[in-house]
Amino acid sequence: MIYTLAGEVLLLERVQPAGYWQSVTGSLEWGENADDAAQRELYEETGLQASDRLHATGQVNHFQIVPAWKPRYAPDVNENTEYVYQLALAQRQDIALHQQEHINYRWLPAAVAAEQVASTTNRDAILHLPIRI
Repeated sequence: MIYTLAGEVLLLERVQPAGYWQSVTGSLEWGENADDAAQRELYEETGLQASDRLHATGQVNHFQIVPAWKPRYAPDVNENTEYVYQLALAQRQDIALHQQEHINYRWLPAAVAAEQVASTTNRDAILHLPIRI
């Protein structure tokens, strides 16, 4: 979750499926730990580097993989594990989107962002940010 101290949350619109808004997300690469993956995905999807400010919240979610994402996984994989990270910024920053994954971004008030995201775990992470909503 990337957010500003003013209570705005960064959302990214995926190329596929259309209209799917989310925070920075990603998958572990072979041999990679969650902290390294979070740093890599942050940079790949936004162009931001924040190794000293990105921190794990300790929140871990387990959820069923939705049909739209199932082809990305091995046939016998049905559940995903999600590690929640936060990055607080003093103010909005320009974002360099990974054009193959995302087509747009928005900085939204946290309450609005929570209503716009498609994922319930994404919504919960927004609602638990250390900002006033």
